[in-house]
Amino acid sequence: FADIGDIVRGRDLYSGNSKEKKKRGQTERDQLEQKLKEIFAKIHSDVTSGNKGKKEEIEARYKDITDYFQLREDWWNNNRKMVWRAITCGAAGGTYFHATCGSAKTPTNKQCRCDGDQVPTYFDYVPQYLR
Repeated sequence: FADIGDIVRGRDLYSGNSKEKKKRGQTERDQLEQKLKEIFAKIHSDVTSGNKGKKEEIEARYKDITDYFQLREDWWNNNRKMVWRAITCGAAGGTYFHATCGSAKTPTNKQCRCDGDQVPTYFDYVPQYLR
């Protein structure tokens, strides 16, 4: 889950297979990154068009139009819960490997989810090299 967050936000440390890059000119990781940039370019276009009155504020926040790092970060913050639900929807009866729900550290119940569908891990905010 945390690696997905790193990939979406453009922070993944894995740059791909160097042999593949020599052979094909780019790695599958490069292709994925390019596709993500295309997706976030469309999101950027949707977000910055319209929004009368806040257009300048939105354009100032999302001024990076090559990598879209701020937009990607905001997208992940707003959608991480839905990504977790999508990943765990088929995990009926599953539990996370240790108790991580809430301040009392209760275990996850069905489908590796805390009550209220809270994501039981915050590893996606821990730098990748520390995980």
